[in-house]
Amino acid sequence: MASNTYSQGAQVEHQKFGLGTVLSHTEERIVIKFDDHGEKKFVSQMVLTSLKKSDRQPPVEKRASRARKPKAVAAPAPVQ
Repeated sequence: MASNTYSQGAQVEHQKFGLGTVLSHTEERIVIKFDDHGEKKFVSQMVLTSLKKSDRQPPVEKRASRARKPKAVAAPAPVQ
């Protein structure tokens, strides 16, 4: 089996999902994070025929930007 070919961090191209990065790989399962389709889990034996090794550089991970909440404006104290 080509387990060394698709080690963690390997760049691959899938026929349907395009370019991605191998996150983990065992004899039974392979997890790939695709650029345009997110993270997918496959049965290794079924997907290996659909993968080919890519020589591209790994994409730079973008940090998730958090939406900032608007600052709460203190309500004026009620007049008594």
